[in-house]
Amino acid sequence: MLTSREQLANYCLRRLGAPVIEVNVDDDQVSDRIDDALQYWNEYHFDGTERVYLKAQVVASTLTFSTPAAAGFLHNEVITGATSKATTRHWSTAPDETFIEVHKTKGTFVDGEVVTGQSSGYSAQLTSSNAFILGNWDKGYFDTTDSITGVIRIFQVGTGSTGGAANNIFDVVYQFRLTDMYDLMSTDLTYYAQLKQHLETLDMILPGQRTFRFNRKQNRVYLDLDWDTVFTPGQYIVAECYAIIDPKDYAKVYDDYFIKKYTTALIRRQWGENIAKFKGIQLAGGVTLNGIEMLERANKEIEKLEEEMQNRFEVPPMMMIG
Repeated sequence: MLTSREQLANYCLRRLGAPVIEVNVDDDQVSDRIDDALQYWNEYHFDGTERVYLKAQVVASTLTFSTPAAAGFLHNEVITGATSKATTRHWSTAPDETFIEVHKTKGTFVDGEVVTGQSSGYSAQLTSSNAFILGNWDKGYFDTTDSITGVIRIFQVGTGSTGGAANNIFDVVYQFRLTDMYDLMSTDLTYYAQLKQHLETLDMILPGQRTFRFNRKQNRVYLDLDWDTVFTPGQYIVAECYAIIDPKDYAKVYDDYFIKKYTTALIRRQWGENIAKFKGIQLAGGVTLNGIEMLERANKEIEKLEEEMQNRFEVPPMMMIG
């Protein structure tokens, strides 16, 4: 069983005739074709991704001072930078009083500048480096990794009637469920199943599902809501996502039937491209090189394999209504 890139490369070269025949492909070109095959497999093969749950903690922006001066600012007062003219609101003070958490930031504070509280009149100097760090509470999105290929949904978070808090007695969904509890406990499972579907429908209509935007080239998940009122620092956002199967973690990927055949075809095409200009050149022993014929054969093989991927291994697209 193949368990590494090196073993996969050697397997493909043997399929092409090595070491009996010299395969005119550089090691870097072989490595590039393996990367291409793995990327194609991750994109389209049903085994190329897995469903995962990604968590992100809500983090406030911070201002860090050159001396322990954080305690002088009042809660929720506006703080303004003398140089940058950026503004923000004080949220909480660190135990060691060297930095404060802030939110509702407008602009970017600069290192070493003096900031002043609008209500207290208190001033303090920021550190000369990394004085201001923008948190996702202000950014309105949280970051993902390159392994995330798609986001399915965001689980309900937040507080109050708009947050979907099922254990909040002031929540409208909680009140609906409370009035249905008597019937839920006194009837059979058929009614329970119907009621559960009804409650799930209420969850979708009344609190509403969190709308989000995701583009894998940005590695960001934007939530279309007021972060400042829905979240508080320290809370977690949980997203249901699809992530690629990384062969560094799961070595059996290198032994996949399709990857072995597809990588071999890609290397064959690379070989054909390398020697395509040597059409009709006769070598010692009467062997004639024909790179064009090899290139055409490889292209047909790749086309056939990609058609096989679509027909046998690709997950059908989800049906969308509305």
